[in-house]
Amino acid sequence: MKAKKILFITQEIMPYVPESELSLMGRKLPQAIQEKSREIRTFMPKWGNINERRNQLHEVIRLSGMNLIIDETDHPLIIKVASIQAARMQVYFIDNDDYFMKRQMATDENGKEYEDNSERAIFYARGVLETVKKLRWTPDVIHCHGWMSAVVPLYIKTAYKDEPSFRDAKVVYSVFGDELQLPMGTNFGNCIQFREADKSVLDEFSPECTFEELNKLAAKFSDGVIASSERANRNVLDYAREKGIPVLEYQGDDYASAYADFYDQVWSKDKEE
Repeated sequence: MKAKKILFITQEIMPYVPESELSLMGRKLPQAIQEKSREIRTFMPKWGNINERRNQLHEVIRLSGMNLIIDETDHPLIIKVASIQAARMQVYFIDNDDYFMKRQMATDENGKEYEDNSERAIFYARGVLETVKKLRWTPDVIHCHGWMSAVVPLYIKTAYKDEPSFRDAKVVYSVFGDELQLPMGTNFGNCIQFREADKSVLDEFSPECTFEELNKLAAKFSDGVIASSERANRNVLDYAREKGIPVLEYQGDDYASAYADFYDQVWSKDKEE
């Protein structure tokens, strides 16, 4: 049984942000999967260093306008879109004045990590899921890339588990290298709470939740885990295996076919042909 609809939730895509291991995969993987006759949707944050005019981003009014409450504070959700013509690929951007406008990616201009990165990740995750609901699109597999997507698996399996768009979806999480030094912070548990998502999911981790523990949280609620970098944290991969979660080891540069097969493996598990 093949997974026909793949939702990519990533944090970096070229050419919108500089070249990196993550942004190269964010650019190449969705196109390669689309060329295998799968239907795709792709999301990333609207980082403040993205040039909207040069990249021809425009707001999608019908998708914007919702407020997301995080730690008892309202944050307006803005949705923008652009196209990568060479790949025949559309990219949706999650934007918000507080979390993204005039701000860089994980760190500021001086290389200092933003102290509210955990809140930014929570807003991004919920923003993507709310937008997919509005699109009335039902993915078979949701592939999450990078720390900005790390709370998506938790929300899919708890707060959004009964939503028609997600109740049958399988979640795959890609593990890269260590991207953040600062922990999520002691208020992470309060911020993460939404519907059935409760801060008790963090009980097995340290009070501040380290970056490694954030990745373990993502793996815990995923149906499959991929080592998408040679630098992928082995502790996270071992944790997934201990939980009985399928793990795909690092595939090098020629990864698209292996990923597509892994999607099918995860999707067909527990389903009848």
